[in-house]
Amino acid sequence: MSKFIQNFLLSFAMATSVFAWLDQAHFGIVNYKLLNIPIFFIVLMALSFVIAEDVRNSFKKVLKFEQRQDKRPIWQVGIGMIFFFTQIGFVELFARQLMPFNLGGMPLYIVFSFMNAFLITVIYEEIFYREEKISDQFRFKKLK
Repeated sequence: MSKFIQNFLLSFAMATSVFAWLDQAHFGIVNYKLLNIPIFFIVLMALSFVIAEDVRNSFKKVLKFEQRQDKRPIWQVGIGMIFFFTQIGFVELFARQLMPFNLGGMPLYIVFSFMNAFLITVIYEEIFYREEKISDQFRFKKLK
């Protein structure tokens, strides 16, 4: 279940990023919509979902995730990044009217996305992250 959610959110982030680039280029293919969702975005989402697992695995190899003793910090950063970019992509595609607001020069949607990503990562970790318990930590010494 956790991998499916991660792959879905990663594919959403990839599809929204590519779609935002093409939308700014004013290609005609991005104008066709079905229930207010661009058809080209649905196609991009499906293609992104096919490669999402490979993208996740390549990031794990680059960051040497499997070789680390403590996997938790890099796991949190990875999940947080997925949540952050998914929210940014949502605003880019479906809520562009929220983009002009600023907080001291910083776009407000980025501030909210960062805060939400942090909170969602903590909640997600409580639900899905399973830490391996090492029983050797609590081994008592024999007394003579």
